[in-house]
Amino acid sequence: MLTETLKKQIALLPDKPGVYQMKNADDKIIYIGKAKNLKRRVSQYFLRPQSGKVAAMVSHVDHFDFIIVSSDKESFILEQNLIQTYYPRYNIMLMDDSHYPYIALKRHNDPLLKIARSSKDKNYFYFGPFPGSSQASETIRVLNKVYPTRKCKNIPNKPCLYYSMGQCLAPCIHKLEKEETERLYEEIKKFLNGDTSEVKAKLREKMNEASENLDFETAAEYKKSLDAIDYATAKQNVELTSDKTPRDVIAYAERDQYRSLAILTYRRGILLGKSVHVVASFGDVEEQVLDLLEQYYSNHETPKEIVGRLPMLQDLEEELDGVFVALPKEGRLLDMVNLAELNARQGLDAHFMSARLEEDNNALLEELGQILRLKDTPYRIELFDNSHLQGSSPVGAMVCYINGEPAKKMYRKFHLSMQDAGDDYHSMVEVVSRRYSRLKEEGQSYPDLILTDGGLPQVHATLEALNNIGVSIPVAGLYKNDKHQTEGLIDSSGNTYPIDRKSRLFFLLMRMQDEVHRFAITFHVNERSKSMVSSIFDDVPGLGIKRKELLERHYPSIDSLLGASVAELSQLLPIPVAESLYNKLHAPKEE
Repeated sequence: MLTETLKKQIALLPDKPGVYQMKNADDKIIYIGKAKNLKRRVSQYFLRPQSGKVAAMVSHVDHFDFIIVSSDKESFILEQNLIQTYYPRYNIMLMDDSHYPYIALKRHNDPLLKIARSSKDKNYFYFGPFPGSSQASETIRVLNKVYPTRKCKNIPNKPCLYYSMGQCLAPCIHKLEKEETERLYEEIKKFLNGDTSEVKAKLREKMNEASENLDFETAAEYKKSLDAIDYATAKQNVELTSDKTPRDVIAYAERDQYRSLAILTYRRGILLGKSVHVVASFGDVEEQVLDLLEQYYSNHETPKEIVGRLPMLQDLEEELDGVFVALPKEGRLLDMVNLAELNARQGLDAHFMSARLEEDNNALLEELGQILRLKDTPYRIELFDNSHLQGSSPVGAMVCYINGEPAKKMYRKFHLSMQDAGDDYHSMVEVVSRRYSRLKEEGQSYPDLILTDGGLPQVHATLEALNNIGVSIPVAGLYKNDKHQTEGLIDSSGNTYPIDRKSRLFFLLMRMQDEVHRFAITFHVNERSKSMVSSIFDDVPGLGIKRKELLERHYPSIDSLLGASVAELSQLLPIPVAESLYNKLHAPKEE
């Protein structure tokens, strides 16, 4: 509904680029967008008929704010920063997008390999992206076995076992010659660019040699490496054998007020994967597709070539440095565009098949809000749990759910003070105070609801913390029956709301409860393991701070440390110190 307030605000909008923030009657941001022309873009929401999620969003808009910038590129950067700060209810397009993994090779005479999720660090060469982490990890394992790359993340003071096996150049004791490392770099790059013939020949020779010596276990390892190379480099059926240009192929499809954008990723002539994003239709199709692509390339590798049908794609040549846009009329590239369009249409099919699931979540959250008599539907919920063992290694954990789904980027961990270790009430006061004091200081948005596990005492602890810092957020707890089974919800007044254990709302709450338990316990186990490993090092002659840190990096758990022999420990420590540590680890226990 176009109110008088909105009419006045629209009349004052400038014909300039900027970012707008739609707000509800409680002054809460529910949508953030950017525009090349603020007046034209924002007025479209209210002066044209809308449907679907856009109509739902517009129905909740009470007023809006805007920020003028000097260019469209600046508005894009500002929009992304604001979305990641406020997580508005209706900005759900590409927030949780994931990245394909790359293999990163460290530059500057230091051949170290690792997996990376972006290609922005200029200290590395990047290869990929790869179809998944397992393929990239296996490829690195093969490279580390074949080539004398550095294996240690931090260079130790003495050579390790890999140097003795000829699998490391030992930069810890040798100054690496430039010619030697340049040759190594070229061989690794050659492999990662698809020429694996030499490496496969070496591995096949070693496999046959091990087999002739009846060392079938070693031969099987070499066979595994050969299979991994074939899998990583020849797995895909969609392949361009002669054209290795890094390219993305773009297409879209429309149906029933929704648009689907498909991006096919080709690297080294191989189709590595696809990204499909379905959003509610709004405004001109070319403008919306361009907005989505700008958002996509803000955290994905930019290819050398982008292929599609839409003429507006040529605008990307100005927005993205070094990109060439092709609009094919025939031939192989047009076939690739047709394939992308097929994926876009299938994306719409999948969306309409799964849209009921999202609608179900929204309905369940509305039901939850009605049960607790909340003013607003709790689309964003944060849950807390604490974990300790007889007061040792106390930790707190928080998980966040948005629209009924876990938002893992917003999970948080807390080391708790030993003063209140074992005191669940004051531990909750501490973790809640720290969480929302920070959000308050940084001016970030609060959740619609806080859920605690532990009944009324935990609810009161949460409210005490919020009152101390001057923050108001609805709080409820998950209470248990006499059999220690979760039975329903409890509010700050002690009113209980049993939930049918067979209802979908109950299962949604149980998923949330299980997730915060899992996150807290995993964090506690890891911290306790570190603490136990650290305490074992006490009273061992010759183990100073640096050597303890070195051991903790190589042996993060008790089990890994107990499994180390004196010979292995002596790779990191002087032999007398390694023997003392080994004897302490394996000393007979007193009854």
